[in-house]
Amino acid sequence: MKPEDLEKLVTWPMPFGKHKGCLLVDLPGNYLNWFARVGFPPGEIGQLLALMQEIDHNGLKGILTPLRKSTPRFK
Repeated sequence: MKPEDLEKLVTWPMPFGKHKGCLLVDLPGNYLNWFARVGFPPGEIGQLLALMQEIDHNGLKGILTPLRKSTPRFK
């Protein structure tokens, strides 16, 4: 993990699927856990989803709150 990966979690929208357009940080835990069971997609999006799943699973979403407030979001 790189520090900029945390910023990506609060700015990148989900590019496909049921939650397309939703910021990665806002994806529901059950959706992230589904990816953990069936496999994350390849590439950077898969790495970010795996990171978000770990953060969510361990109850650490609060570490992203300061980034949400200071990072511009995509629309």
